[in-house]
Amino acid sequence: MANSDSTVPLPVVAPLSSRKENVTPIGSKIAELSESRTELLSRIQGLKQDLQSWRSKLDTQVKVYRDELSELKKSLNGEVEQLRSEFQELRTTLQQQQEDVTASLRNLGLQDVPGDEQLVQENKEAEGTKVDANGEETQAVDKDNGKETEN
Repeated sequence: MANSDSTVPLPVVAPLSSRKENVTPIGSKIAELSESRTELLSRIQGLKQDLQSWRSKLDTQVKVYRDELSELKKSLNGEVEQLRSEFQELRTTLQQQQEDVTASLRNLGLQDVPGDEQLVQENKEAEGTKVDANGEETQAVDKDNGKETEN
């Protein structure tokens, strides 16, 4: 009795005809996969060619833009130099005109001597009139009694 309980069942072997039926669908699956693989490889090749074309066009555009920017930079640098030159000429002309006006005033005796303004301000302060920073006269205040002095 112990032999009947410990007996292991043997696997059932399928007949040859059922194995051939299983092999046929695998063959069609392999053909499908091969066709799918070929299609995917073809699409990948197309994408690679598109990418190569896009890179080529992009490189061309970048080169064109760089050339344009280089020309603009040269043009702007030339204009800046022209403006610098013109401003230098204006500065020189203005300095010459200022020197001419100063010389004319000296010849006419109308130019202020640098110390004259100081003397005018001291004289007015002595008279009781103060000159503020704007050159306007104001009444002096008597420090002793806080009243305005009259002139």
